[in-house]
This record gives sequence, C-alpha cells and structure tokens, in this order.
Amino acid sequence: MGRFDGVLFFADYDDTLYNSAHTVAPEDLEAIRYFMDNGGHFSIATGRAHRTFTPQIEKEGLLFNAPVVLGNGAAIYDYAADRYLLDSRLPPNAPAMLERLCGRFPALGFEAYHGEDIYVHNPNRVTREHLAKVGGTQIPASIPDMPTPWSKVILQQDQLYLEEVQAHLLSLWGDQCEAIFSNRYLLEVTAKGCTKGAMVGKVADLLYIDRKDLYCMGDNQNDLSMLALSAIPFAPANCARPVRDWGARILGHCDDHAVAQAIQILDSIY
Repeated sequence: MGRFDGVLFFADYDDTLYNSAHTVAPEDLEAIRYFMDNGGHFSIATGRAHRTFTPQIEKEGLLFNAPVVLGNGAAIYDYAADRYLLDSRLPPNAPAMLERLCGRFPALGFEAYHGEDIYVHNPNRVTREHLAKVGGTQIPASIPDMPTPWSKVILQQDQLYLEEVQAHLLSLWGDQCEAIFSNRYLLEVTAKGCTKGAMVGKVADLLYIDRKDLYCMGDNQNDLSMLALSAIPFAPANCARPVRDWGARILGHCDDHAVAQAIQILDSIY
C-alpha cells in the first residue's frame, strides 16, 4: 500500500507542466515519479489532440498511469491500451455554423481537427505560431471542403476579438457546443458537454476515485471545469486572470516546478 493509493492528480500540459522554455522540468518529472511510485494515479488533461500530444511523450519523457484527456475534453485516450475510451464529434451542422461565424468575423484563423489531420483556413500569425509550437502539419482548405466529422475547432485572434466571437457563437449555438479559451489567443470549440472537467470526472469514475481524493491543476479558462472538481484547485502563478479571480490556490510559476509544488502539498496531506 502506498501513501497515495486512491488519489488521482490531473495536470494541464501547456503552461502548467510544459513550461515557457518548451520543456518539462526534471524536478516535475521526479515528483510525478515519486507520486506514482507511492500509489498515486497521475495524468494530463490537455487541449492538444492525439497527433500533437503523442510526440511529447517520448520527447519529454512524460510519465502518467491513467487515461489522458485530449482535445480540451473532446476525447479520453488510454495510452496503455493504445485506444480511445471516448472520442466525441462536433455536430454535423458545425461546418455551416462556423463558416457563417467566419463570414461575420473575417480576421479569424481557423483549425479543424479531423482524425489525425489538421485542416487550416485563413491562417494568421496566431495560427502559424500555434502550429509551430505543437508540431502540427497544416492542410489548407476552405471550410466546406474540409472532411468531417471534427473533434474540435480552434479559432485564433487577439483576445478582445475572440471575446466578441465567443459571445456571438454561444448566443446562437450554445446549446450545441462549448467555446472556451485555452489561452488569450485560442478559442476552442468542442461538442456540448465535452470539457476537461467532464472527462476528468469520467476518468475518476473509471478508476473509482472518491472526489475528495481528486486534484487538478491548470492555468486557463479551459481548466476551470476540472478545477471545480478538485479537492484543492491548484494553478501556477502564470495563470490567466479568470483562474486567479475564480479562487484557485496559486503556487509557483510553471517555470518554477509548480506541479512538483502541488505534489509536495499532497505529500503533506496523505
């Protein structure tokens, strides 16, 4: 029996575990190994899709022993079994809906995720920087020519512009989709009910984890749904203002091993 038996800890990836130097610190990996070696379940809840997250496992030597939440809540993937446990889709009217949205907001960059492929329409500076960071290969296409179904769409522009886009999108189609910021330049669209929190909850149920033993850590608006489930909602010091204002427990910057700091706190509890 380990001191962390029956404990599940989910961390966001970019800007939480994956720091501003575009790497995972050895201190964080050492703390995760300690947590797992002592009975804990550790995993990652990321906005990245299967194609853009999977290369990180070998590149960064990532450690986890529970299913991973991908695509901002669009999917749950069990890497131990190499299969999806859940793989959601935007509704069939998503192309028409989002083409109409892009017509109203012509400065939007647009990424659609279909299987392992990323289709791009009207790429802008944010689109190019995002694809360079996550390592995705873009396939240019008009929205009607993109194959479907889509697991998610990412809309890209500056924050004030995207806030207007978010309000408009949810006012028309909020009963069919989620539209949540993963950072101030990326607005992610998934099927209704497909959030990090919903999928973290499903993994917790799968592992028979009591909610009092579920912990989450994240830095942005798309993490709030899982932070709401967390016995202690952790956030790195570099978190977005909505996370800070919501009342997360603020630890060090992601560059200062914030995940390891959270595990130190769990070590003092169990």
